[in-house]
Amino acid sequence: MAEALIVFASLTGNTEQMADIVAEALEARGIDVEIVDSMQADAQDFLDYDICIVGSYTYGVDGVLPDEMIDFHEELGELDLTGKFFGVFGSGDDFYDYFCAAVDFFEDQFIKTGATKGGDSVKVNLNAEDEDIVNLQALANALADKVE
Repeated sequence: MAEALIVFASLTGNTEQMADIVAEALEARGIDVEIVDSMQADAQDFLDYDICIVGSYTYGVDGVLPDEMIDFHEELGELDLTGKFFGVFGSGDDFYDYFCAAVDFFEDQFIKTGATKGGDSVKVNLNAEDEDIVNLQALANALADKVE
């Protein structure tokens, strides 16, 4: 059975809700899923999983990573995740110039690790609406397709 790890950072609960949506869709496809808050996660944990997923909100006007994701992001870049599949999702506020920049930062970092992009990244304005839920489920299903 394939296994997935979702590491997330959530300030308001929106990104955590998105992690739950992705996890449910993966579990419906028979994938064992673990969800871990970024404060309890170590990037090296991804070495033990087939599917590696990060969910992060983007912080502030400048579109920076949240403080609790900075070390995790740096550690991720030091890994070799060749042969693994990754997905990224996140929340932000489209009011700002840098909408969901954390998604882009993590996607770029995963590519540096040698992991293979498993599906389209999902950027959500604030909280997941109907279309966003469909996109999150599509990400999960694309990842599941890769490991079947």
